[in-house]
Amino acid sequence: MFIASIFRGGKAEGSCLHVMRRDGDTQKICSGKPLSSDELSVLLGKLGGGWRVVNDHRLQKDYSFKNFAEALNFTNCIGVLADEVGHHPDIYLSWGRVVVSIWTHSVDALTEADFSLAHKIEGIEF
Repeated sequence: MFIASIFRGGKAEGSCLHVMRRDGDTQKICSGKPLSSDELSVLLGKLGGGWRVVNDHRLQKDYSFKNFAEALNFTNCIGVLADEVGHHPDIYLSWGRVVVSIWTHSVDALTEADFSLAHKIEGIEF
C-alpha cells in the first residue's frame, strides 16, 4: 500500500507528491514546470522508440502484441511500475494493442517526469 500526500510549492517548485513505498522509504516526485516545444523536441529525440508528442500536451505510444493476454500482461506491468514511481499514465487496452498516454495532470502539460516514466516503460520486457 502506498501512502501519499500532495502539496503545492512555490511557482518554481510546482506540485510535488510524496510517496511512501512498501519498503518504508519516502520518494518525492515533483511535476515541475511545463516543457516548451523546444524542450519537448530534445527530450523526445532522446526517448525515441515510437513515442510521439500529441498537441504539445501528452506523450503517446502504440504497442502491438500477438494476442489479448500479452497486451494485458504488458498493461499490468505498466500498472506496477506506475504505482512504484507514483506517476500513472492513461492506458487503452484492446485485443493485441495497448496505447499509453502520459502527461502530468497537476499542471495539465508535459514535464520531465513524463519522459522519465516513458523511459521506464520502455525498459519493460515483453
